[in-house]
Amino acid sequence: MTPGTSDDLMVGFDTSDDAAVYRLGEHAVLLTVDFFTPMVDDPYDFGRITAANALSDIYAMGGRPLTAMNLLAMPCSLPAEMTARVLQGGADKVREAGAVIVGGHTIDDKEPKYGLSVMGVCDPEKVVRNVGAQVGDVLVLTKKLGVGILNTALKNGFETEGTLAEVIESMAHLNRAASEAMVEVGVHAGTDITGFGIAGHAREMALGSDVAIELDLASLPLWRDVLQYSADGVKPGRTADVLAFLEGSVDWGPADDAWRGVLADPQTSGGLFMSLPAQRANVLLSALAERGEDACIVGRVVAGEAGRIIIR
Repeated sequence: MTPGTSDDLMVGFDTSDDAAVYRLGEHAVLLTVDFFTPMVDDPYDFGRITAANALSDIYAMGGRPLTAMNLLAMPCSLPAEMTARVLQGGADKVREAGAVIVGGHTIDDKEPKYGLSVMGVCDPEKVVRNVGAQVGDVLVLTKKLGVGILNTALKNGFETEGTLAEVIESMAHLNRAASEAMVEVGVHAGTDITGFGIAGHAREMALGSDVAIELDLASLPLWRDVLQYSADGVKPGRTADVLAFLEGSVDWGPADDAWRGVLADPQTSGGLFMSLPAQRANVLLSALAERGEDACIVGRVVAGEAGRIIIR
């Protein structure tokens, strides 16, 4: 086999895409890694949510995950059964994705952390990137927003894993079906909504595509009580970092402090965010609905300063 070269690298880190893409013969190989500290108390749920989040980077680029490697940092003082449950949750989610765990690495750490390094494949002609959005496109989002705020409410004792059962299932839900619909219909650009919130990831898409993006507050799907929690100051600590990242790039319009907290809310295993021609939007929404995926149009791509986000 001929040694690989930089010419085989189709996608690197220059546009903050969801995964690196390396051309290997007739295939595009997708490579990504992600890990978390616990967002829920149940170790099994922690494992499967974290795995779904890592697998999402492959789905966001239109790929199919094949293998995953565990990344585990745990205090040796924790019961072995707890660590086993984390790994079981991850393994079950990887199996659901049709991929396999092929190994990994563990270290002793005071703060628990778990994640996956994932490898997948895609048709080189069908790789979905977070750049390429075009003026006139509409923006479609799957999954509701606000899980970062609700996870903070859980940590502060305002919610329980029982009251957030639906939210936990959403975080553990694979973006596989949504990705299949996206590839089937075709989009100009796509990404998943994770640590930079919808406004941050929209900015990355707009900047790389040399366009501006408008987001409609009234169209954004939110989990219950998210706006009220945000207004009361129940927000992840990283929200401030996201807002700093967005400084000077957002025309906030009607978005008050509560809404800004939601728009900058770091999501765990969020939905797909896709840009496509307006005339194909209903086709995509139908394809998503047929697969049981909730989705809605949340904005549009407009001419303007590259990377500008306009809140309506």
